[in-house]
Amino acid sequence: MIKDVPQSDVPKHSRIWNEQEKTKFKASWVPSPYPNTGNILNKYKKLSKFRLTSLVVITTMGGYVMAPASFDATSFVMCTLGTGLVSAAANAVNQYHEVPFDSQMSRTKNRVLVTGQITPLNALGFAVVSATTGLCLLYFGVNGLTAALGAGNLFLYTSIYTPMKRISIANTWVGSIVGAIPPLMGWSGCTGTLDTGAMILAGVLYAWQFPHFNALSWNLRPDYSRAGYRMMAVIDPALCRRTALRYALVICGMSLAAPFFNITNYWFVLESLPLNIYLCYLAYKFYQKSDSGSSRRLFRFSLIHLPALMLLFLANKKKWYFNNTIDDNLVNNEETYIPLIPKTQSISVKNVISVPVTVSGS
Repeated sequence: MIKDVPQSDVPKHSRIWNEQEKTKFKASWVPSPYPNTGNILNKYKKLSKFRLTSLVVITTMGGYVMAPASFDATSFVMCTLGTGLVSAAANAVNQYHEVPFDSQMSRTKNRVLVTGQITPLNALGFAVVSATTGLCLLYFGVNGLTAALGAGNLFLYTSIYTPMKRISIANTWVGSIVGAIPPLMGWSGCTGTLDTGAMILAGVLYAWQFPHFNALSWNLRPDYSRAGYRMMAVIDPALCRRTALRYALVICGMSLAAPFFNITNYWFVLESLPLNIYLCYLAYKFYQKSDSGSSRRLFRFSLIHLPALMLLFLANKKKWYFNNTIDDNLVNNEETYIPLIPKTQSISVKNVISVPVTVSGS
């Protein structure tokens, strides 16, 4: 059995050396040694959190395709690329700010900035180039509203959500807003406006963040606590469990409302019901048991639930506009087309007015 040695039994010169070493190592954070493996592309993929960025891009694409307007391939590609670049920039800035804290967590201690595979200067340069390129693509290739949403989300994620993680548990609600904006960007990229349908899609994404992240964070409580993050699972575990269940029920409500706002047909309710009911069941089990097994099952199913629900939205879209061509002089008012320019009156013999003409002699 190993026992602690009393300080009095330690030689004086050893105690002095220990104090000198403590003072020496009170320096600023330095990268942990890490073998320089992998090519540069893989390192920047990790910096941009490629899988998370891919999820953001997929929800943006879903918002574009679900929008009630004709599909334009050029703006679709610009919207997709622009959103992906802005998301990559936001993730790079997030990792830049959180290096000292990521180094204390088992889940994040091997990130490229923590291990020194990419320097902070290069990470910031990547973020600036990605953000500038992405916002230019959105503004010049799509429209101003989509670019404004992208810029706002970039600011919200990097300047509000990231520092708030160490201040208040309200960071989860702010982070959910960040996750709800990409489908709005897709919708506005297609239509140029936002309406009730866009809010339904954004509401589903907003609500989904809670069962997904609360279940994830439950088994990471020691890590979050050690790094000083004020997460709901650490500060108020009971609220964490209740919130996961509450917002799983909200997703059911949003899905039921979709046909009434002409986003989907009524088959969508029947097809999405088993998916949503099972999510609520797992959220209830997490609320009831609150152990690692129930949280893990809820988290894993949430990764399946969102793509499956998005596919059901697409499969049951109320009306497709791929082949619709509307004359410039017509406006679609609900189900009928109303002509804006009156038809030219046809000319007939009855409409001709006789005019006497005098012909002068030569």
